[in-house]
Amino acid sequence: MFSSSPSAAARLSLVHLSIAGVLWGTAGVVVQVVAGRTGLGAVAIGFYRLLFAAGTMLILGFPARRRIGAAFRSAPAAIVAAGTGLAAYQALYFVAVRLTGVSIATVVSLGLAPLLLSTWETIRTRRRPATAELGASAAAILGLALISGVSAHGAGTLGLLAAIASGTVYAASTALSRRTAQGVPPLILTTLSCTIGAITLAPIALTQGVTFAPAPGSIGLLAHLGAVTTALAYACFYTGLRHTTGSVAVVVTLLEPLTAAVLAVLLIGEPLPLTTIIGGLLLLGAVTTLYLDAARPSSTPEPSLTT
Repeated sequence: MFSSSPSAAARLSLVHLSIAGVLWGTAGVVVQVVAGRTGLGAVAIGFYRLLFAAGTMLILGFPARRRIGAAFRSAPAAIVAAGTGLAAYQALYFVAVRLTGVSIATVVSLGLAPLLLSTWETIRTRRRPATAELGASAAAILGLALISGVSAHGAGTLGLLAAIASGTVYAASTALSRRTAQGVPPLILTTLSCTIGAITLAPIALTQGVTFAPAPGSIGLLAHLGAVTTALAYACFYTGLRHTTGSVAVVVTLLEPLTAAVLAVLLIGEPLPLTTIIGGLLLLGAVTTLYLDAARPSSTPEPSLTT
């Protein structure tokens, strides 16, 4: 059951979204290790990530298989679109990373999403976003840019277009998933999205190459990517989407690059420049602002997605 208080439900949603962002942020280091051990490309790793996630959720959800089938039949177009979007923005992001580098791809794709969602929600509801939300979005995007150390110098047009497309698909997928999450339980939506996403990425991954020398360590890391950083993370993400707006959700999940930056410093020994520290503080401040705003009795999430 949901919390009886709207503000309590909103705060709990932010907790779920924060967990999702942190879990996604742990994936970067694991992906680097898997790529080094197996020689797999980014899209192939993304395919295995969704494949292990789908397998995990299908095993756990086997007793509820009739409910999973019924949920799919209740909104097949929306669920297929959500799963396809999940695969598409990952693939586009990987392309952008390859052509422009991690920094530009991250800032453009993740930074564009909250702007697009905020604009869409303003147009659709004909209501200006709350001041706290606008301030948090601006601080989060600036913090993201500082953490990534972005510089567009030398970025190719195709790579930038891929990053823009990734951010656009991410925003659209989040908006659609939020609508779908109102009627489909989060665990079932996670199961269906990951399964459809894996099927969608399979042709691209097969073209790139999916074979590697199996080893317990590599398979264990791929299983971790699927079960923890995807299945559990998206279950939290879809749960959080039920009681907050899409634009707030993508701001909170910007904890992903902050987590990745911290882990890179702690586990890989990357340097910690002042700009990264400032960017991290801005991101934490943005998320804290959203938590405090949700705690206010007058702060209630958008009640409905219907027009």
